[in-house]
Amino acid sequence: MPGRLSLAVEQGHVALPEGAVLVLGASAGCDLASLDKSDSFVLWRHFSDHVWLEQQGWTTGLTPKAGYAGAVVFAPRARDLQKAFIKLARKLTSGPIIVDGTKTDGIDALYKLLRNTADVSAAYSKMHGKVFAVKGGGFSDWPDVDPVQSPDGWWRAPGVFSADGVDKASAFLAESLPNALKGDVIDLGAGWGYLTRAVLEKPAVTRVTLVENDETALQAARRNIPDARAVFVCRDALNWAPDTSADVVVTNPPFHKGRAATPELGQGFIRAAARVLKPKGALWLVANRHLPYEKTLDEAFASQEVVAQNAGFKVIRADRPRPPFKGK
Repeated sequence: MPGRLSLAVEQGHVALPEGAVLVLGASAGCDLASLDKSDSFVLWRHFSDHVWLEQQGWTTGLTPKAGYAGAVVFAPRARDLQKAFIKLARKLTSGPIIVDGTKTDGIDALYKLLRNTADVSAAYSKMHGKVFAVKGGGFSDWPDVDPVQSPDGWWRAPGVFSADGVDKASAFLAESLPNALKGDVIDLGAGWGYLTRAVLEKPAVTRVTLVENDETALQAARRNIPDARAVFVCRDALNWAPDTSADVVVTNPPFHKGRAATPELGQGFIRAAARVLKPKGALWLVANRHLPYEKTLDEAFASQEVVAQNAGFKVIRADRPRPPFKGK
């Protein structure tokens, strides 16, 4: 079945420009059928989306050029990232910007905001979302997609996890880590590097590999952690494997996909941790107290212990990954 953007183009509600088109915000499975693969450039942000897009034959990259005939923006959930994509699109093209988004991600509010800022077409409403075209507009005071340094000294960017400040769960895990932590550490889902910096304060830590699916978050982490012991890897933590197994994994795993709670994500991080650890390695994990991780921890590790908890979170140490998980 055609997607919302394809239907809007087919029915004449919006018109794609002739010439090269910049695509922002595209994710795995999104509707790109109306675009020409030979004349489109997709700016990727998440490695898992990049893999899917390349498998479908799209040209992807991290450094778009200027002078596109137009742009397509798939509006993300984060309001500041919506604005940043629109600003970047207008910077790189004077042509139309076609915007596609869902109601649950705030497309109605973005439509109203843009109507006060630019020449915006009537919206095509379908499948609980909207498609419309934006002409002109000045967005110089809107956020940039690239990381910026916040007043607290940390570099962050629109749309990254915990973009507005230090995540409480990560802070709780950081303060719960023992000073005796040592060896080769992996931070799975490292974000912009808050937890890694806490790990690198332990004197016996020799290396920390930050594994993060969001390339923009990793760009911020590179600025936040000017430490030669830090290694930065943009990969999907669920599928990545290191060259050598680690002594310790630390993680504050995600448990949402969009607005939907998906504990399976965190369970996948637990299995991934078991795969990348040495036989006597340890996992340090923080999670909301209600999340059902204990059964997966029992399956993946020989032992587990809640080492700290407060009103909202629990910190669990799990030791010695079970053999069935090694190498998988």
